[in-house]
Amino acid sequence: MLNKEQFLAIYKINENELEELSIDWHDLEDIYHDFNKYRQSYETQAELIANILRAQPKVHSVKTRVKDARHLIEKVIRKTPERRVKYGEDFKFTVDNYKNEITDLLGIRVIHIFKEDWEEIHDFITSMWDVMEIVANIREGDNTKEFEAKDIEVCSRLSGYRSVHYLVESYPTNKKLIAEVQVRTIFEEGYGEIDHQLRYSHDNIPEILGQNLMLLNRIAGSSDEMASLINVLSKSFKEVEIEFEDKIREKDKKIIELKEKLVNNSDIANVEKESLIRDIDEILKKE
Repeated sequence: MLNKEQFLAIYKINENELEELSIDWHDLEDIYHDFNKYRQSYETQAELIANILRAQPKVHSVKTRVKDARHLIEKVIRKTPERRVKYGEDFKFTVDNYKNEITDLLGIRVIHIFKEDWEEIHDFITSMWDVMEIVANIREGDNTKEFEAKDIEVCSRLSGYRSVHYLVESYPTNKKLIAEVQVRTIFEEGYGEIDHQLRYSHDNIPEILGQNLMLLNRIAGSSDEMASLINVLSKSFKEVEIEFEDKIREKDKKIIELKEKLVNNSDIANVEKESLIRDIDEILKKE
């Protein structure tokens, strides 16, 4: 049951706003009950998408969430003016259209470790599902070349929020399902969670908190860059190690071949031959 008075009080909505927008409370109740009726099915379907994403090797972890029913109703009210600009003044949200208009009923968050891992995850998502929309949320000043190269819309966020959002179509049943997939690094996830907690706790974030939040955002961005550098260096060292080990194996092979030639060479005196073989064995032992 959606209690009208409690709902309006929690979300600080004046009943006059509903009247001005010509929103019928009964329509909101119908949407609320319809969504709750299918909630368990949505949770199952979100987990299905998440399990497919977990199969991608560059994915570190995947979280799922189904939108809270009251948050859905708040968003329906908030988005009504925007939809009327798009569709005309007669538009209203109903049980028949809200699932297509509110595209984050199902949310899947994909976490990866290194920034450069995003490209493989992007290719995986676009190959597995029909993608309706992609938006790269960035901080002002971030490098956008990789997104522009793929014709991905870029949205600069004053809050410093970074994440690539995909709206994907899925058909786990005979009905189309729209899910929002958010892809971000582990450092972007940490900052995003702290930012969300602060904004949820304060109607207006105090200036001192806002300043420190932006400092944290810069630190998170720098941490991503440092992690990528460490990753590149690690790969470089590994390549050098492999190359060195290959050269050692090649040298050992040649020494062993030389030893065999000495053993089979009848022109060298046995005493001298044994001395040379001992020297070769000593060299091989040291390695």
